[in-house]
Amino acid sequence: MYRKKRSFTMQFNKVSVAPTNPHAERSSKKFDVADLFAGPIAAVSTGESVIAIDEKLRQAYFWMINNAIISPFYDISYQEGPSASFVFGDAKHTLMLPSGQSYSSFVLIPLLNLMVRRRCLFVGGPGRGKTASAILMAVLAGYSIKEIRRGIQHGQPEMTVTDLLGNPLPKDLVNAENMDDIRIAWRKWLGMRVKIVDEYNRIPTRTQSALLTLMGDNYAEVLDQIYECPEAAWYLTANDDAGGGTYQVIEALRDRIDVVVKALHFPSRFIGDLMNRIESGIRPEEIVPHEIIFTAEELDRAYTQIVAVQVPYLVQRRLEFFTSQFEFMEQAAEQFEYKTKDTLKLSSIDFLQVANAATGTDKSKDIGLQTKNGLSVRAIMTAIIYIKAIAFFRGNTEADLEDVRQILPFVLHDKLVPNLDAHFFEQENNSIYRVDRIGWIRKMFDLSCAEYDRLDLDRQDPVADLSKEFDLGIEGLTEKEVKARLAKIEGLLAEWSKGRKLYGNLYDDLLKLKYLHQRYTNYLRWLRWKS
Repeated sequence: MYRKKRSFTMQFNKVSVAPTNPHAERSSKKFDVADLFAGPIAAVSTGESVIAIDEKLRQAYFWMINNAIISPFYDISYQEGPSASFVFGDAKHTLMLPSGQSYSSFVLIPLLNLMVRRRCLFVGGPGRGKTASAILMAVLAGYSIKEIRRGIQHGQPEMTVTDLLGNPLPKDLVNAENMDDIRIAWRKWLGMRVKIVDEYNRIPTRTQSALLTLMGDNYAEVLDQIYECPEAAWYLTANDDAGGGTYQVIEALRDRIDVVVKALHFPSRFIGDLMNRIESGIRPEEIVPHEIIFTAEELDRAYTQIVAVQVPYLVQRRLEFFTSQFEFMEQAAEQFEYKTKDTLKLSSIDFLQVANAATGTDKSKDIGLQTKNGLSVRAIMTAIIYIKAIAFFRGNTEADLEDVRQILPFVLHDKLVPNLDAHFFEQENNSIYRVDRIGWIRKMFDLSCAEYDRLDLDRQDPVADLSKEFDLGIEGLTEKEVKARLAKIEGLLAEWSKGRKLYGNLYDDLLKLKYLHQRYTNYLRWLRWKS
C-alpha cells in the first residue's frame, strides 16, 4: 500500500516539462522600465529556465485535467483541418473528434476566471466537484488548505449580514458615542484574492443584497464602517440552474455572475481513477505541485498580458453584429431610440403580446426574437475579457473567431433569457435547444455569422466606412466638406428606407448613422457661428 501511495503521489507531482502548446508563437515583449522593478519571473522549478505566464497557465490546466479533476468532456473544441465525425442513434446524434487541441470547460473556464478576477458560478447536482474545483483554484493562488476552508462561505437560511461580513466589537457598541466609534471585526475572507461562496442560492434575500455590494463594488459595509476589498476571483456554487434554491436569487446578483460552468456527470469508465484515490488516500488539493502555484505578482502580470491581447477588427465586427441582434423590439415605442426590449420590460406589458405583433420580418430568420432581453454593457465587456483570456491561454497575441464562438455560451449562459415561444424552438430539430443553453447560444452565433457572410459585410460595410472617416477627426473640416458628409449619410438612409426589413443589426446601424449625422450637424453649427 505504501508503495502504491508513493507511486500515485509521484504521478500527482508531475508537471509537463515539454511545451504544452508547441505550435503557439508569441511575439516578443517590448522592453518596459517597469520590468526592472518586477522581480524575477517564476521558473519551472528552482534553478531552471524562466517560463512564460501563459505556459505556466497551460501547465496548471493539464495537471488538473490529467490528475486532479476527472472531467473528460472536451466541450471547448478547436479544429486544425478536417475532423472525423460519427453518427449514432435513430435521432442521428453526431460525435465529432476535434482535430485541434481542445479543452474541458469545467477546468479551463474557472482557471481563466482566476486570471481575469471575475465571478464564476458552478452549476450542477450535489457531489459533482463544484466546491472541490473552487478550492483547487484558491490553492493555485497560493492559499493553504486551512486558509481556504476558513474562508469558504456556506450559504444557509440563517446567514445574516454580520455572519457574512463581520461583527461590531461588543465593547464599542456599549461605549460608542457615535457610529464612527464602533469598530468592526471584519471576516478574514474579505481580504482574500480568491473568494468562495458555496450554495449561494441558500442565502436569505437581505444578506444577498450585502453580497451584491461586495461582488459588484468590492467593499463591505457594516454600521457605516467600510472595508475595501482587494481584486478577487469569485467562485460560487449552486445546485439549481434556474436561480432557485432555499431563496430565489435576486436578479441584480445573478447579473453580477460573469461566467457559468456546468458540472457534468461522472463517466463510469473512470471508476478506476476513484479506486486509486481511495486506496492511496490522496487528496489532489493537498499535493498541488509548487511549480504551478501563482504568486500575487504573477496573477497581476497575467491579467495585464491578457488585456493586451488584440481582437482584430474583422473579429470585432462579427461580435458587434451578433450582439446587435437582441435589444431591438420594433413595437416597444414610437420614438426610434426607445424601440428596445428594455422599454418593453419597464412597461410591464406582456412580452409575447408585443413580440408576436406583425412586423413583416421573417420570424424564423430573426434571432433577436429568440430572447426576451438584450445584452448589457457589463455582459459585452465580460465577453471581451474572456475572449482575450482564452486566446492568451492558447499562446496567441490575437483572438480569433473560434475563441469568440467557444467563450460566448459560458458568458451569456445566464445573460440571455430564451423566449421559448419563439418560432425557432418550434422548428424540427430545434426543440433540444430548449434544454441545451450552451448549444443554443453557439447556434445563434453560427446563424449570425452566416447572415454576416450573406450580407458580405467584410467587403461592403458603408457604416464602418463612415465611422472610420469620422474617427480621423472633424477638426479642420470646411463647411463644404461637412455638408458633403451629411449628404452621404442622408443618401444611405434614403437608400436603405426603400423596402429593407428592420432587424436588430440594421437598427444599430441606423442609430450609429443618426449619431454621426448629429455630430456633423453640431460641428456645422459651430463653424457658422465662428465665421
